[in-house]
Amino acid sequence: MRWSGGLQAAVGGLKPAATLVVFLLVPQVVSACPVCFGGASSVAKGMDSAIWFLLGVLGFVQIGFIALFWSFWRRSRALRRRREEFHLIEGGAR
Repeated sequence: MRWSGGLQAAVGGLKPAATLVVFLLVPQVVSACPVCFGGASSVAKGMDSAIWFLLGVLGFVQIGFIALFWSFWRRSRALRRRREEFHLIEGGAR
């Protein structure tokens, strides 16, 4: 629940002990919103979907990096094999 302008002005000028008393007398002021509290509202469901989507994107990018480095490793191994096929003749060309 949002603070009303009058309550905010009243609480803003009070000392900490008086503010605590106001919060104890008006518990709606300090209660969490349904999203923070864990209610099954559409906002909470949307937030859960967004989190799962971003985790999926993160996993997809990590798989891409693994595939990139694996292809680098395969290419370097093939290049090394290709270089080993060629041997210099003793004495070289005359």
